[in-house]
Amino acid sequence: MEQLKDVDTLLVKQKKEWGEILTGFETKNNYEILDISGKQLYRAAEKSSFLFRWFLKNLRPFTMHILSTQNNTVLKFKRPFKFFLHRISITDSSNKQLGMIQQKFAVFSKKFLVKDSAGKEIYQIHGPFLHPWTFNILKEYREVGKISKKWSGMGKEMFTDADNFNIAFPQDINTEEKAVLLGCLFLIDMLYFEKSS
Repeated sequence: MEQLKDVDTLLVKQKKEWGEILTGFETKNNYEILDISGKQLYRAAEKSSFLFRWFLKNLRPFTMHILSTQNNTVLKFKRPFKFFLHRISITDSSNKQLGMIQQKFAVFSKKFLVKDSAGKEIYQIHGPFLHPWTFNILKEYREVGKISKKWSGMGKEMFTDADNFNIAFPQDINTEEKAVLLGCLFLIDMLYFEKSS
């Protein structure tokens, strides 16, 4: 997690395989995690069952492994199966709990609570109704950062569900909190931008 220490912004690019593009069969998601200059810091690889991907689509349980450039697991994001009020837990490579994200009930917006390893609420995430690709990171109801989906281009948006995101972290945030907020990005992608049918 050392590489997270000095970054204020991360870019996350989903990689699509030709098999999925041509057949429409959902494969395991894979991503590149880059710094603002485009240097790859990590990659993310989904571990999930084919049957869950086929039948449960974006509701599927999964574990997302965040891998270093040497292919070592540095973080794990684990999402259990739930029909609603989804959550994801974040652990380091030794399975130490760093925090979790819990979706909250909301009618005209998207809301999540960000909790630390002790279960204390440290941030809220709010996705406004009129800005479906923007999720504000709030501390005591004041915006301190942002998770945004970026336009991938006409061809990519029409023919695949490959997504590009960036996350602007709050200032003076520690590495563990950055890891937890990065986990939120993957939960948001799965819930709102992954194919559900």
